[in-house]
Amino acid sequence: MSFTVTKLGQAMVRPAEPTPAGELSLSAIDLLPGLNAKVRTLHVFASGREPAKVIREALSKALVYYYPFAGRLVRFSGDGEVHVACTGGGVWLVEASANCSLRDLNNLEHPLQNVDLLPDPAPEEDPSAMILLMQVTQFDCGGFVVGLENSHCIADGLGTAQFLNAVAEFARGLDSPTLKPAWCPAAIPAPPKRPAVAPAALPPPPRTYHLHRLAIDVSIEDIEAFKAHFFAVTGKTCSAFEALAAAVWQCRTRALVSGGESMKLVFMADARSLVQPALPLGFYANCFFPVSVEAEGSWLARASRVEVVRLIKEAKARLPEEFRRWAAGDGEDPYAPALGYATLFLSEWRRLGFERVDYGWGSPAYVVPLTYTDLIPVCIVGSPPAPAEGIRLSTQCVEEEHLEAFKKHMISAWQAEDLEAASLD
Repeated sequence: MSFTVTKLGQAMVRPAEPTPAGELSLSAIDLLPGLNAKVRTLHVFASGREPAKVIREALSKALVYYYPFAGRLVRFSGDGEVHVACTGGGVWLVEASANCSLRDLNNLEHPLQNVDLLPDPAPEEDPSAMILLMQVTQFDCGGFVVGLENSHCIADGLGTAQFLNAVAEFARGLDSPTLKPAWCPAAIPAPPKRPAVAPAALPPPPRTYHLHRLAIDVSIEDIEAFKAHFFAVTGKTCSAFEALAAAVWQCRTRALVSGGESMKLVFMADARSLVQPALPLGFYANCFFPVSVEAEGSWLARASRVEVVRLIKEAKARLPEEFRRWAAGDGEDPYAPALGYATLFLSEWRRLGFERVDYGWGSPAYVVPLTYTDLIPVCIVGSPPAPAEGIRLSTQCVEEEHLEAFKKHMISAWQAEDLEAASLD
């Protein structure tokens, strides 16, 4: 339906108390080129009374503890790298209202039609320097949506959710965050810098694709049935993520493969437990490491799902050693996996902590990731809108010619007769 979002007010929210000034260096992970972008999300809440006012006051208090979010990204001439200037400049907050109910919008089942729920850029500010922008939109039904644009340079998904939970604790009346923050990117290993690539040797710009979006819901019962099947066959357990990753990767391969192409799966694993000495409790900067899995396409299409899960588990088991090699500067850069249509990127959103954020009226009914691009085939593992249960796979990973085949294979993926499929139909 057509609806109107009215911007009622906008202002910079600064820390409630003085905060440390100066420049903060970023870690080798923070400085990855792929993180030099804003992550956009919509957080849907069923009810709330004057949420913009409550969140504004809570945000100001939380920024005293999480003051890098109130700073600006700058590039210093000394090393040419991006740093955080702790200026206390603040977070840009927009208050808005919508002339409809969340139900009228089907609870944002089609979120990309609702970009008006994201904040406008702050005037007279360099958008690339801003670290966090927020919009709180109240709906006629009493519900509200928090639209976020935050820089990936200073926090990963776990860290961003940790910050939002601190804001929520202040909104509920706490005097300080339950978990005291520790940003300290210097604790991340600093591998030897790789030599710069000569301009003549740079690869051509990556190709863009016309990738179609698709949402697929999988029930908990179907996932548990496969986990039981995996245990019966192997005597070992598998996680829901491993089961889902195997299904999406295999179904996409079945839709694409016509020969012996090499197919890749890449997902980011939390690497906090791999850092030595151990990271402090409350660490919220970036700390993840890519897990890459590769298989010959025709084998992957015909393998049993159990075999595909085994392949994923083997790749995960190599994570500690590959992280150690990266920290020592050995081998190729794992953070630069081959891009292209043969590579599928998976991102797990269910356990980041966004689902626990409670500003005083309950946790979100739906957290909507908007991190899509036509450069990279991607699948995000999340949750459907409450009260529905299960897991939602939000995909943008196939072009038109492969869309129907991908949907067909995904629909049949959890049927009992498909679990041990040895060949294509």
